[in-house]
Amino acid sequence: MNGPNNIENERLLRAGDVSRILNISRALAYRLLQKGEIPTVRINHAVRVKPSDLKAYVERSRKQVSGL
Repeated sequence: MNGPNNIENERLLRAGDVSRILNISRALAYRLLQKGEIPTVRINHAVRVKPSDLKAYVERSRKQVSGL
């Protein structure tokens, strides 16, 4: 079923959710979002993150660390 409640079945995350998931401070999460390191979705003044984008960020970070 393709309806407004089925947009890729992803609940958008807030900066606080990102900080909790990554176990970082909220300030650092906001910095990563502002710098564009983690892609965001803007809805008026609200900034949200798709879980798949957060997962991709973690994968990219993991590759950078292991590639040292």
